[in-house]
Amino acid sequence: MLSVTFILSGFVKAVDPLGTQYKIDDYLEAMGMGSLLPTWVTLGASVLQSAVEFCLGIFLLFAIQRRLTSRLILLIMLVMTPLTLWLALTNPISDCGCFGDAVVLTNWQTFWKNIVLLGCAVVVAWWPKDMFRFVSESNQWIVINYSVLFIIGISVWSLYYLPTFDFRPYHVGTNLRENWQRTMDGEDLPYADFFIDDIDAGEDITEAVLGDSSYVMLLISPFLEQADDSRLDLINELYEYTDEHGYAFYCLTASTQKHIERWHDVTGAEYPFCQTDGTTLKTIIRSNPGLVLLKDGVIIRKWSHNDLPDIGEEQSTLPLEQLEIGHLPDDNVAKRIAMIMMWFVLPLTVLTLADRTWMWTQWIRRRRKKE
Repeated sequence: MLSVTFILSGFVKAVDPLGTQYKIDDYLEAMGMGSLLPTWVTLGASVLQSAVEFCLGIFLLFAIQRRLTSRLILLIMLVMTPLTLWLALTNPISDCGCFGDAVVLTNWQTFWKNIVLLGCAVVVAWWPKDMFRFVSESNQWIVINYSVLFIIGISVWSLYYLPTFDFRPYHVGTNLRENWQRTMDGEDLPYADFFIDDIDAGEDITEAVLGDSSYVMLLISPFLEQADDSRLDLINELYEYTDEHGYAFYCLTASTQKHIERWHDVTGAEYPFCQTDGTTLKTIIRSNPGLVLLKDGVIIRKWSHNDLPDIGEEQSTLPLEQLEIGHLPDDNVAKRIAMIMMWFVLPLTVLTLADRTWMWTQWIRRRRKKE
């Protein structure tokens, strides 16, 4: 249970490193240290934390460096358990983010969970030699290096593109209009903070945007002053394409009018700007800027600024209905899980079987020598 918890905790953090960074920022704000560390430090801490948790879980599962691994896990639990007790007593943030957005626990649930894990860590650290080795010592370096490269690769991929698995309420396929309308029923849903205020018109256009039966393209930038401006030409081309085909295009941001005007002057943007809650925008897409395509209130596609769609001259005359990007992608969750199994679980399983076979043949040889 201890190893599985660390593996799961590290993996869900690795597939959403920006989300983990935001949670680290929340911790620092609660401790009055919000402005002490630059963003690249907290982002690095996010990637490092996920890698350490995942790798320690794998090492514990395979009984690699049993004494060192069990003591490091015990040390982590000795630090995290009092921290989560403080969270439970003072409640400075709503949840600890132990499992990212995949599993959200209350602060008290997190504390009791850590009490159980601390007990398990004490037992493992007290009797480390009782753990069974799945891989011989001579081949443990393969598991160590492969695990480190795999989990860091997942983080880098998710940073450059978008999270491999999207556990947030704004994932592709979500019916925003239906869920947003449900918050009129008094339900405690994450969509209650979603709104779109047209700056020029000075009115709320949320219902009009979500109720549009055609396509709507949303350029999302929580804060324009921090946005990556390396793909401005492609963004303007996409706006021109939507304008030619009669699709709506809005830029959603939480930036002030001053920063909006600066972005407009620098980029020559002709699309309208709308005001939206910054936290909500960071939840919708882990990219600044990012692009979201809606159709009839449903999220059809999401792109990071590193992977914006390039429609090209030949396809620019075609409507989105006739383009691949105008439809829901076919890479569902089951396919992504299968890819993880193929690229990580399967190689380690083959290694384990090969190692056990080799150890068995060595034992047979030694036995025959003795006879």
